[in-house]
Amino acid sequence: MTDSDRGAVDRAAGPGDGPGTGPDGPVEPDELVLAGEFDPVTREQWLAAADAVVRKSGRIGADAELGAGVDTLTRTSPDGIRVAPLYDAGDVADLPPTGVPGAFPFTRGARADGHVPDGWDIRQRHAGTDPAAVREAVLADLECGVTSVWLRVGDGGVPVADLARALEGVHLDLAGVALDAGTEQVAAAQAYLDLAARNGVEDAELLGSLGVDPIGLRARAGSGPDVSSVVEVARRVAGTFTGVTAVTVDATVIREAGGSAAQELGWSLAAGVAYLRALTDAGLGTADAARLLEFRYAATPEQFPTIATLRAARRLWARVLQASGVTDVPQRQHAVVPESLFSRRDPWVNMLRGTVAGFAAGVGGADAVTVPPFDAAIGVSEPFSRRIARNTQNLLVEESHLARVVDPAGGSWYVEHLTDDLAGVAWAFFQEIEGAGGAVAALDSGLVAERTGEVRARRENDVARRKAPLTGVSEFPDLHEKPVERTPLPPPVQRGGLPLYRPFEAYEAHRDRSDAVLAETGSRPSVFLATLGPLAAYTARAGFTRNLLGSGGIDATDAGPTESPEDVVTAFRDAGTPVVVLCSSDAVYGERAADTAAALREAGAARILLAGRPAELPAGVDGCLYAGCDALAVLDDVYTHLEGSQ
Repeated sequence: MTDSDRGAVDRAAGPGDGPGTGPDGPVEPDELVLAGEFDPVTREQWLAAADAVVRKSGRIGADAELGAGVDTLTRTSPDGIRVAPLYDAGDVADLPPTGVPGAFPFTRGARADGHVPDGWDIRQRHAGTDPAAVREAVLADLECGVTSVWLRVGDGGVPVADLARALEGVHLDLAGVALDAGTEQVAAAQAYLDLAARNGVEDAELLGSLGVDPIGLRARAGSGPDVSSVVEVARRVAGTFTGVTAVTVDATVIREAGGSAAQELGWSLAAGVAYLRALTDAGLGTADAARLLEFRYAATPEQFPTIATLRAARRLWARVLQASGVTDVPQRQHAVVPESLFSRRDPWVNMLRGTVAGFAAGVGGADAVTVPPFDAAIGVSEPFSRRIARNTQNLLVEESHLARVVDPAGGSWYVEHLTDDLAGVAWAFFQEIEGAGGAVAALDSGLVAERTGEVRARRENDVARRKAPLTGVSEFPDLHEKPVERTPLPPPVQRGGLPLYRPFEAYEAHRDRSDAVLAETGSRPSVFLATLGPLAAYTARAGFTRNLLGSGGIDATDAGPTESPEDVVTAFRDAGTPVVVLCSSDAVYGERAADTAAALREAGAARILLAGRPAELPAGVDGCLYAGCDALAVLDDVYTHLEGSQ
């Protein structure tokens, strides 16, 4: 290259295109333009590109209007929010400003430096009843990366009288303890404060969350003390205990009941306002009262809604406090992955659920995060599973470097838009609760149960139809998995308020049913797959059928490639089951389904189903199963005919 050539290259690079070269080497440009060598892409071009892909799938026609393909990919959230597959800067142009991290309205985080550099508070939950065993587990966690403890006290946990034994050796000025004491909330809080005093911990040095939450208790149990019961503990810690929160606003009860993200947010605002009123009526200033509150939200494997929920929560609570003249107290958040979202079957997948949810909680800016052990739904967690739980968060902080960036989700057009949408729907629900008389009145009148029940019903329908897939349970089940054995948990505390909804429960009940048959007979319930034609014709629908039936613990045998009804009947007689599913292509069904069904019926088949969704069922076929069908209804139907034939 000649000198003139080099000069031409440098001139072509220009100040906005990247570094040029000078006498002393590379020179930084005056303005950095990312991807400046590419032509700008308009929204219309993106829409056209998406439409082209969708058109190939046959979901839109060749003459469809621009954006029709994107419309087919748009979904509606449980809150009725339209979630599009494509966002650009124009989608957030009219949204209110989010501010900067650490400043009102705190959408982008409660602190200016976010989680940098040490990460969030890794809070591990402990719910054992033996104080010595709990102490051993707590100390092991604190020595290996956990920074605070969430401790069950009272019913289902350590007795209040044994709190000191369970926390022996814990430095309460270094590792805070969050209490969960059910009906003994005030007694447990006082015991914790007394323990700290006996141990010589200065008021200003003590860390912890006393967890007094009569409204949350009422939501779960159906009854509880008056809201004013928070006042006694709050007065004791106000002012001097700067590292302690007295009151917990536990909104996870809404998600546990099957409610939506916006309902959880709206509920948290109503409960928080109820506590603010009680504390200010008792003489505390609004800012002092707000500093005594910690809000608990659910972190789910739906990562973007979780991120947006935490961001919207800070923004909404800041708006509530602003109406009271306070703009410098950010919301303190504890994000929890609900154990109700963990499965008993294929529990190893829970590690992945916990990882994604923990990631979302950290990115969303939660101050403290709890990820349960993967075996939490099975029984008493063992040291190995607790280690995995804490190391999940340690990995996110230390190895994935989530604590190296302040507000990593900030600027995402999707996240910013979803945050604003959630805030709007949540504020409307908050106003509805306030219009009903506040959080307690809305609970007692049944309003909260009714609204969350509507969302839960939609969730149940989506789970039953596998539109909300549960990996390892409703999708890709392993009938031959080795069970994970754990010591049974104590009987759960009875809920007299909002129900506890576990999405996996209905499928797991069928799997238990299958296990019982296996234990009694030596084999699982089984269905015969009448595979018609060559392998290429039936393999897709046979695989789909095995997956669906396996979600209920039902095994399947198939005929293999067949050329006639006689071939199918011969294999059927060897299968020893009265339930049959025809599997093949639509073309083969048209040729052979009716004849095969008649031959199978004559050979003793009691129930004949077809994999697919034909416009009209072939003669002799009782029903069909297909993508989007009610899988739980299919399983019930199959079990009914299997058990009726015994």
